[in-house]
Amino acid sequence: MNVAELLDLARKSGAVIATAESCTGGMIAAALTDIPGSSDVFDRGFVTYSNAAKQDMLGVRAPTLDALGAVSEQVAREMAEGALAHSRATLAVSVTGIAGPGGSEHKPEGRVCFGLSQKGRPTRCETVEFGAIGRAAVRAATRDHALGLLALALADPPVI
Repeated sequence: MNVAELLDLARKSGAVIATAESCTGGMIAAALTDIPGSSDVFDRGFVTYSNAAKQDMLGVRAPTLDALGAVSEQVAREMAEGALAHSRATLAVSVTGIAGPGGSEHKPEGRVCFGLSQKGRPTRCETVEFGAIGRAAVRAATRDHALGLLALALADPPVI
């Protein structure tokens, strides 16, 4: 499904979208707003690259960051839920990961955690291991996967 179709699904369902992005630096919001007329279903994007920004803008808890680090499903959950709480959106997707180069044994390059929060539904999280495919490729794959999660949430009936 392309982004224009995703936005049409949002219109049909009455959804309003927000994004909370770390490793993609706004690429998901950019993909949504590249389509003319997207302002009727896209409310805002939060680019929270630093831990301080995650806390200040989205309400991610310091104990979560201290215990798990920024690249964790719990941080992705708090980011997505924070995006809903700090916007007029009804659906929010979040991403936090290690685009590379680098990483560690415990958090390798290409690991990205996703959160999807929707009014009236439980927040869902998942981790995808894209591998050491290069920074640009990890970021692009993350953007595309996040858009796919939004599309699944907007499907009738919802797939997730």
